[in-house]
Amino acid sequence: MINILSKETIDKIAAGEVVERPLSVVKELLENSIDSGADSVSVEIKGGGTELIRVTDNGSGIEKDDIPLAFMRHATSKLKTSEDLSHILSFGFRGEALASIAGVSQTELITKRAEDLYGYNYRIEGGEEKLFSEIGAPEGTTLIVRNLFYNVPARKKFLKSASTESAHICDIVEKTALSHPEIAIRLVADGRSLLHTSGNGRLKDVIFTIFGKEVSENLIEIDHEEEKLSISGYIGKPVISRSKRDFEVIFVNGRYIHSSLISKACEEAYKPFMMQHKFPFVMIDIRVRPEDVDVNVHPQKMEVRFSDSADIYNSVCSVIREELKKAELIVDASHEADEHKKGNERKAESEKNGLKDEFKLEPFEVKKAFEYRAPSEVIAADKVLPSVMEESAVRFKGTDPYREQVMYEQQSLFKDKGSNGLYEGNLYKGKITEYKPDEDSPDKDNKNKTYSDEQGEENRFISKDAFAEYKIIGQVFDTYWIVEYKDKMYIIDQHAAHEKVLYERTMKEFRERTPQSQMIMPPIILSLSQKETQLVEKNISIFERLGFELEKEAGNDFIIRAVPANLYSIAEKELLMELVDGLSEESGSFSPDIITDRIAKLSCKAAVKGHDRLSEDEARELLKELLNLENPYACPHGRPTIISMSKYELEKKFKRIV
Repeated sequence: MINILSKETIDKIAAGEVVERPLSVVKELLENSIDSGADSVSVEIKGGGTELIRVTDNGSGIEKDDIPLAFMRHATSKLKTSEDLSHILSFGFRGEALASIAGVSQTELITKRAEDLYGYNYRIEGGEEKLFSEIGAPEGTTLIVRNLFYNVPARKKFLKSASTESAHICDIVEKTALSHPEIAIRLVADGRSLLHTSGNGRLKDVIFTIFGKEVSENLIEIDHEEEKLSISGYIGKPVISRSKRDFEVIFVNGRYIHSSLISKACEEAYKPFMMQHKFPFVMIDIRVRPEDVDVNVHPQKMEVRFSDSADIYNSVCSVIREELKKAELIVDASHEADEHKKGNERKAESEKNGLKDEFKLEPFEVKKAFEYRAPSEVIAADKVLPSVMEESAVRFKGTDPYREQVMYEQQSLFKDKGSNGLYEGNLYKGKITEYKPDEDSPDKDNKNKTYSDEQGEENRFISKDAFAEYKIIGQVFDTYWIVEYKDKMYIIDQHAAHEKVLYERTMKEFRERTPQSQMIMPPIILSLSQKETQLVEKNISIFERLGFELEKEAGNDFIIRAVPANLYSIAEKELLMELVDGLSEESGSFSPDIITDRIAKLSCKAAVKGHDRLSEDEARELLKELLNLENPYACPHGRPTIISMSKYELEKKFKRIV
């Protein structure tokens, strides 16, 4: 028997597609505020968003006759015809958000347009209108969502704890603030301010507010434009890599999205610069023509489809890789030490608060610096320490009392619309902090500038001009070479540096088909299995491009007459068998990844080892070759080849500077 569902049931089913959790409500309401032209938005939540969600903006407001229509399903101001779907620039366009939210909550709207004498108060519960009246209100819109899922207990039962839901909401508010640095965005959870951005339009200031000083000091700006797309934002130096993809933040036309295509492009660009199983910090906005991207492929609008995904992939990968090649990526050892100290302080505090295992940091020493361990960022979602939250998210001073009355909140928060986002109302009296140099830093005379990580070519350690000024101090632990240049001390890992030189040299010869071979006298005979023989015969041209000279003998025997000159120090049989073992079992041929992986491993084996003593002349030649590489900063496996410490940091550690 087929039943016709009631409107109430239909609304609840439809709401389930749009409103998965409180995060979905906040995201939809935030996007509506941005579409309204607001330059200031406040988000307030209680109980992880299930008790209360209040979003207040100073946008254009809603006309009286449009208010009931806004809560009808498939009603929107963003589209008129189906053709408009091909030219979407706004965030909201489905016309389902407010209807879905109102269907599973007690919703209240207060709105006023600039040209109206008074505003309007509209209440709707479970999809049913309860109140529609005039009210005194400032310009803008406030939407209050109470008791989310009060009429759908089954869905409410599957929500996580209040602190977990708050963490999800905080994440999406942060992403929105990053995509719109020109909008002042504020988040309050259970009376506690978690975020407040200035709205001054500077993305780097928002990054500092959300991610802190460590990240903001290690950014590379991207500003690239082509005929069909542009890419702007910041990427992180490898020193701030993470163990998960949470810091790959991608926007398309200002909209935060999840894209495995773009994430893969970013990770591919970072491959030569980063340790395995580490992921980059990426904060980029890709602008394309609206007709070249389909934003209508996901109920929560979190995914998009590109008309030419190959072009997008190649552009993102090449732009990021080129910027990384241009930057000086030497790891600052003093930075690593400071992070170790901070980590221990946080660990001590976490243990004091009963979170014994939340922070785990490796001991800092020269070896660990070259192993390149990023500081731990593991914080339990349900057990966030106040001190950690304050350090990572809250960058202001002053009072911030919780306000229950909507009118008072609007008047207080937005009385200064059009300013730089520093509000003077009763609700917020603090000051937004922008990153400036510390009082005792070498940049203390440049306090009127926000932080810049650009370094003049004349001061770069990795440059031919600098090479003549290198002062090689000596070798420590028979592994690390100390070089003085200008006001810094540089420490070079001889194994990682030689490994990278061998790898780059071999890969260049392979690509250009100009292998350098070393003859073997007498030649050696290599006996293989039937399967291995077939694999070698099938890929004989690859072996020759690498510098091998092979000749097939009777049965499964091969005569090796020459091997790659760069890898000559590896036993001849071992060298060839490493490559044979790397052949794909599925296709029986080399893939590009297999080739690079095997050459990286072979370069590691052939390179000078730690505890092998080198003369100063040999070290100087090694440095000279390192200078000629496109990426001299990391070995093929991503470990740093060079770390540095400034004279200023040394003097601080010896208390010459307090």
